Amino acid sequence: MGTANVYLLMLAILWLAYFAIHSILASLWLKQKIAAWRPAVMPAYRAVYNLAALIFLIPPLWMTVSFSGSWLWRWQGPWFWISNTLALLAIAGFLWSLRYYDGQEFLGLRQWRLKQESVLDQERFHVSPLHRFVRHPWYFLGLVILWTRDMNAAWLVTISFATLYFILGSRLEEAKLLRYHGKTYRRYREQVPGLLPLPWRFLSKKAALEIEMESDRN
Repeated sequence: MGTANVYLLMLAILWLAYFAIHSILASLWLKQKIAAWRPAVMPAYRAVYNLAALIFLIPPLWMTVSFSGSWLWRWQGPWFWISNTLALLAIAGFLWSLRYYDGQEFLGLRQWRLKQESVLDQERFHVSPLHRFVRHPWYFLGLVILWTRDMNAAWLVTISFATLYFILGSRLEEAKLLRYHGKTYRRYREQVPGLLPLPWRFLSKKAALEIEMESDRN
């Protein structure tokens, strides 16, 4: 096995380890175990989880950007402008969507400040504008950004693992959302696609509001 292949294999192993750790730390099973063992830890759990996710991300990302192999493909001519326009639109969509998320809840700062020991998320069910068209808009926008980049072997490994994780991670996340929101989320899921928007499947503003009101009643 050549040096480049060994390098790519190590990169793949790092990504497998990262996504496995990330999923385990995010699981309800582990949170429930920790809450039963040391409930005082739970207010800091989300913040520590986010910090750990960033730290563990450094090794595989460093290996990805350090790879010096030749390009498999590069976007050129009109495709350069198309790919980068799509990436910029995805970044803009991500930044715009932040206004519809509870940033303090997402970062874990609210849980820490209020000393919340609950295992379940406290944020109410809300259908943002992007959530009317796709159930996991951040994953979708992330896929657009990733697959519009120039590609060498290391980036292909990284993006392939990220894509697989988005698919599997979205299913794990939905299992939690079904537990949090029950039939409300099940009804929402039946009407909106998961990772890729489909022109014929979306919620109108009125339908989204009705689902939110149903969640508030339950």
